[in-house]
Amino acid sequence: MKRSSHLWAKTLLAGTLLFAGLPLVAPHQAAYAATTQITATSQSDVADQLYQALMNRDAQTTISYKGTTTGLKAMLQDAFEQALEKDPYTHYILDSYGLNWRQSSSAAKVTVQMNYRETAAQTAYVQSQVKQILSTIITSGMNDHEKVKAIHDWVVRNVKYDETYTRYTAYEALHDGTAVCQGYALLTYELLRQSGIQNLIVEGTAGGELHAWNLVNLDGTWYHLDTTWDDPVPDQGNYVQTSYYLLTDSQMKQDHNWTKTYPAASTTYQNTLSKLVAAGGDKTSVYQQLQRALDYSGVSSNPTQSSNSTASTTSAANGAISTPAALQAQVQSAQTNGKHTLVFRYSGNLTSLKSDLRTLSSIGIRSISYTVQSGSNTSDLKVTLNWQ
Repeated sequence: MKRSSHLWAKTLLAGTLLFAGLPLVAPHQAAYAATTQITATSQSDVADQLYQALMNRDAQTTISYKGTTTGLKAMLQDAFEQALEKDPYTHYILDSYGLNWRQSSSAAKVTVQMNYRETAAQTAYVQSQVKQILSTIITSGMNDHEKVKAIHDWVVRNVKYDETYTRYTAYEALHDGTAVCQGYALLTYELLRQSGIQNLIVEGTAGGELHAWNLVNLDGTWYHLDTTWDDPVPDQGNYVQTSYYLLTDSQMKQDHNWTKTYPAASTTYQNTLSKLVAAGGDKTSVYQQLQRALDYSGVSSNPTQSSNSTASTTSAANGAISTPAALQAQVQSAQTNGKHTLVFRYSGNLTSLKSDLRTLSSIGIRSISYTVQSGSNTSDLKVTLNWQ
């Protein structure tokens, strides 16, 4: 497992039918906005008003509902989920909420209490900082392919994984420079959104832990993007991994799982770039550069890759590592350069890879983690190796 990945789940505090006026559950954070009072006559009205309250970061909202109250509780909860679906960002910074109401057969007075992990001022800070970041990393001539890569790399380089597991928001990722997976996904979401790139936050598991990442829509095709798992632990400054950059469902399911329904990601980004290069045009050199950066062209993008004679004489003819000696030589070269990560192509199966990895103990490497991807146009494995 690469790391523990935490996803904060919101809690329904109360959903009790109140006749005696029982008190609401007290929030654990201060209110962020004044209480609002609204009128609604349908579920869509309720959802619209709740959405506006969420956008305002209201701590409490009272809804005067006029209409049939049969199945009121289910309707209110559905309306709340409908409101949250309109804004994935707010969905994942809502800490908890409570619903309490009084009702007759044709009307109800509903009180909704909401607690947030990010205040309105903090969200405004995120939006302002994101705008500033984009002004420095995005140029007017960039297309969406270039924008996604620039955003991915900025997040990986500038956010450290929070090993205290206490920071969950984009605000903390920017202000403190550290967050868990939810903070990475929220920041990536907002950077992409403000760049005009449609994306979603995926909720699932990875490595046996709750996890969150992004789905990105590029030219009508969906891909998975996990900036958390592309950020080495311990942090290595400007070094960027791309093992989880724009993957298909099948590639992602090697170590990620999700239970909700999301748009299908079925086209490999390697094939997409190959077609774009073949089509020609003024962006051909950009797509070729992306192929090299993502190690799609058979040339390693690993900055620690060495061309010393020991490595070259013990690797396969196509440049992939194929023996324990070649692997050890590459790891030693990386260590010499102060690195703790190596990305390489491996010529062999998973069983032989594991056997070769065990030999690293002979050069003093005791604790390792790794991820493996199958190549789209080759039998080689793409391996991302980390050690302490």
